[in-house]
Amino acid sequence: MKTIKIGTKDFQTRGATYVMGILNVTPDSFSDGGKFNHMDAALHHVEEMLVDGMDVLDIGGESTRPGYTKLSDQEEIDRVAPIIEAVKARFDVPVSLDTYKSAVAEAGLKAGVDLINDIWGLKYDEKMGPVIAKYGVPCCLMHNRENSDYRMLIPDICADLEESLAIAEDAGIDPDQIILDPGIGFGKTYEQNLAVIHHLEELSRFDLPILLGTSRKSVIGLTLDLPAEERMEGTLVTTVLAVEKGCSFVRVHDVKENVRAIRMVRAILEAE
Repeated sequence: MKTIKIGTKDFQTRGATYVMGILNVTPDSFSDGGKFNHMDAALHHVEEMLVDGMDVLDIGGESTRPGYTKLSDQEEIDRVAPIIEAVKARFDVPVSLDTYKSAVAEAGLKAGVDLINDIWGLKYDEKMGPVIAKYGVPCCLMHNRENSDYRMLIPDICADLEESLAIAEDAGIDPDQIILDPGIGFGKTYEQNLAVIHHLEELSRFDLPILLGTSRKSVIGLTLDLPAEERMEGTLVTTVLAVEKGCSFVRVHDVKENVRAIRMVRAILEAE
């Protein structure tokens, strides 16, 4: 059974789907901006998500919604480092840091982060790969590009991910420490996002754990014509598909509901 170690915990990457809970310590995230960017509120929310069954916590200090305002490295560090230290001091949970900047990643790793989640798949900051390799932590490499011009959608996405994997190899990152994310909502049109979710099983060619992050995203809002705060049911459908298609992780806002959906799907799939 293949496993990946995040922090002190081992995660089976086949036959199981784990829940990564989202903690945005930002004032402007698309679905929960400003709700958890104060210490007490953030820690309370982490505790709630742990009670609800969260397996990994993903902390983000800069919104990456369309049209987001880019922060300086120091602003982002000032947002995330105290939260990371407080979470690690209080809770026994692997912590992921959602950043594409090597200076922020290194500050997070010094504060106790167990995994780096890079929305640019090591392509934004050439120092990111070496920082991850230096600390020997796992990483999640997401597919992203500047535009949505594809010749053949799935093959092009796989080729882009191959480039990220080559960068990781050159940096000395252990291939057994890599998770891949198809990047729903990044560098893709509405129709392309639907197609990628439909063809998730195509990513099995990499023989690496896959993380799906669709929670409350515009692909759900556009399909159902619903605002961000009303997209839970749509998210749950994508989580069920993630389980069926072999994804190892889902990154979500609504932990309890997604944990229950995964448990139900798994019971059906494992029935004799």
